[in-house]
Amino acid sequence: MRAAPRAASASRSEPAAPDGVVRRAAAAALNSTEVERALATRPCARSEHFLLHCAPASGPGELSTAVTYKTGHDVDEPRLGLVVPKRHARRAVTRNLIKRQGRCAFVQHAPRLGPGHWLLRLRSAYAIERYPSAASAALKRAVRGELQELFEHAATR
Repeated sequence: MRAAPRAASASRSEPAAPDGVVRRAAAAALNSTEVERALATRPCARSEHFLLHCAPASGPGELSTAVTYKTGHDVDEPRLGLVVPKRHARRAVTRNLIKRQGRCAFVQHAPRLGPGHWLLRLRSAYAIERYPSAASAALKRAVRGELQELFEHAATR
């Protein structure tokens, strides 16, 4: 017996934000070259579990090739990339929780961060003994608090 085909999602969920620029900035992910460029920079902020890198966005005249590609985003808006490796967050539920909290914190602080390619990287695992559940409310509060402090620190620099 054949199973019914899965229904496709018609729209992408976007975080609620008061202005459209920040909403677009959260939706625009970095491509691999932008991630590599951001990783090559020194971290602009760090916490116990996270590093935040920032690379200035390259303008149209700074491309190394003569071909200009349409990227669909403004150079002047901040864009976020997330690196959450499996070795630090084994379960997909935990990785998704960290990514959601990272996007939410970025949307809140994007107007003060300024333009550029921002990369949030999980650098160490949360203690399994302290947070045994993969997506507990306590883990969510801990991640949210740490990310708020991280982005506050980056916004004041």
